[in-house]
Order: sequence, then structure tokens, then C-alpha cells
Amino acid sequence: MAGARLILEGRVSIVSFILGASVIFLPLLTSRFTEPEQTLLAAAPGRIALVIFIAVLNGLLLVLYRAQLYQVAIRASFLGFAFGCGLLLGITQSPWKPFGWYVCSLSFFHYSEYLITAVNNPKSLSLDSFLLNHSLEYTLAAVSSWVEFTVEKTIYPDLKQITWLSVIGLIMVLFGELLRKCAMLTAGSNFNHIVQNEKSDSHTLVTSGVYSWFRHPSYVGWFYWSIGTQVLLCNPLCLFGYTFASWRFFRERIEEEEFSLIHFFGENYMEYKKKVPTGLPFIRGVKVEP
Repeated sequence: MAGARLILEGRVSIVSFILGASVIFLPLLTSRFTEPEQTLLAAAPGRIALVIFIAVLNGLLLVLYRAQLYQVAIRASFLGFAFGCGLLLGITQSPWKPFGWYVCSLSFFHYSEYLITAVNNPKSLSLDSFLLNHSLEYTLAAVSSWVEFTVEKTIYPDLKQITWLSVIGLIMVLFGELLRKCAMLTAGSNFNHIVQNEKSDSHTLVTSGVYSWFRHPSYVGWFYWSIGTQVLLCNPLCLFGYTFASWRFFRERIEEEEFSLIHFFGENYMEYKKKVPTGLPFIRGVKVEP
């Protein structure tokens, strides 16, 4: 019964994400009321259409779902809506174009974390799997990048128009996203957003696929995804801050996780640790005294 409910939650999230992303069709409905060069938010009809869209979408979700399913649906639809708005912004010639790419990357990252968990390890699935409440530090870092982009765009707009640099950032983001999701899929039910301190019966040591390249491919992917978002935005201050903060976070996280992995798998993990690097620069993992 619980398994069927979790599968249903995954399906609800897909439907809701698509409904939210359908905002991309609004310009087709409002085009007759706006100038060709105007974006959806630049004209009053577009802004009114957005408000109506949000109200109708929320009303539809309230009718279709209740309790936990509504909580899943409202989060997935919000991320879909953000993805759609980012896409609309990203295909324009607006100075905000890089920010549109960023919004697409951020919203898809959080939604795909939930979806892959629903597919791979439904027993650990919860609203926290969206990672929207990851930590206060994570939220502050995100807001800081938005503030920096806006301020620098106002003071020195040419800094945000370095297209080749934004493209490099986008490639880093796509690489990081792909690597992390490959790691999650390869690990299967062994993957969990929370470091496990007790070994379950189904817990196995995964050393194949991307785990034959790096011991912690999901962290490697997230690390380069994080840095890539700031290269994409051409944010020099946050690029430095994100690099340092992410590196420190993953260094501590890897050491914590490897204590558990050594406890779980003993010599098997020690041999694996000798052969395969962590994948992150200057991070070797936990040191074990001989």
C-alpha cells in the first residue's frame, strides 16, 4: 500500500511539473496584445496572464489532489513554472537571458532530485527529496547570487553579456547535472540524500559505471554544477564563494560518509578507496591509520 502511494506521488509530480511548465505557451495567447519585441513580463497583458495562470493552476491542483499529494503537486508545479519562465527568458535577446538559463538549471536540478529518488529509492521519498529546504546556508548562497547578478547588471551591464563565458558555465551545469543523475541511477536504492549510519540489508558497495571513475560521482557532479551556475551568471564574487564553500562542504561530507562506508564494507571499501579517487580536487577522503 505504501509502495503504491509513493509511485503515485512520483506520477503526480510529473503531471504537476508539466502543468507548471506549460506557462511557455502563454506568449502565444497574449501575443495579439503585446508588441513583438516585448517579453511576457514587460507588458501589462502578459503580467495579468501570469497571475491568472498561477491562480488557475493552483485551483486545478486543489481540485485534483489532497493532503500529501497536493504538497507534492504544488512543489513540482512551482518548479515546472520556474523552468518554463526561465526557458521563456532564456530564448529572448533580453539582458536577463543568462539568468533564464540559470533558472532552468536550478528548477530542473531540484525537480529531478525528487523524480530520480521516486524511481530509484521510493522508500526514502519525501517532500525533502526536492531539496528545497536543503539548509539555510544553501538558501543564502542562492539569494546572494541573485543579488550579485542584479547589482552588477545594473552597475556594469557589459559584465553580464559575456556570452562565451555563460556558455562555458551552461556546459559545466549540464555536465554536473548529468554526472550526478547518472550516479543516482547507478547507485539505485543505495543512494540516499542523508548519510546513513546503519547498514541496511539491501545496502551494497557500488563500484561500477561512474563509480569506477570517482568514489563520489554525485558530489563531483553537484560541485561542478554549483560552480557552473556562477560562471553562467558571470558572478565573480559568488564564483569564488561557491567554490570555497562547496569544496569545504564536500570535504567534510565525504569524510563523514567514508567513516560509515568503511564500517559497512571494511577491506572491500579500503581496496576500492586505494584504486579510485574521490573526483574532487585536493580531497582524498577520510584518513585511516594502518
